[in-house]
Amino acid sequence: MIELSRAEFEDLVSEALDTIPPELTEHMRNVVIVVEDVAPQRGLLGLYQGVPLTERGDWYAGVLPDHISIYRDEILRICETADQVVEEVRITVVHEIAHHFGIDDAWLHRHGY
Repeated sequence: MIELSRAEFEDLVSEALDTIPPELTEHMRNVVIVVEDVAPQRGLLGLYQGVPLTERGDWYAGVLPDHISIYRDEILRICETADQVVEEVRITVVHEIAHHFGIDDAWLHRHGY
């Protein structure tokens, strides 16, 4: 297991976010991305909670932001090298943002996310 401080891990999440093309990030609406130290269940690397952009209609107003959690403990637990942590953080961030855009797990898994 790799040891990284919370600040170092948050920097990796920020760097992963910077790899998302601006053409996509400009469409991200009402969403917050946070690092959480402990996952609610073993094996859970990230979690999207909210209403995907593809499902929002005229009724969508005045709601709390969608919430993307990236779980530090689980990512560090499954990685053996610093390079693996960087890659797993990137994959997890992209995976959860894809859910915000309405992309499901089946498509993501077929494409390596």
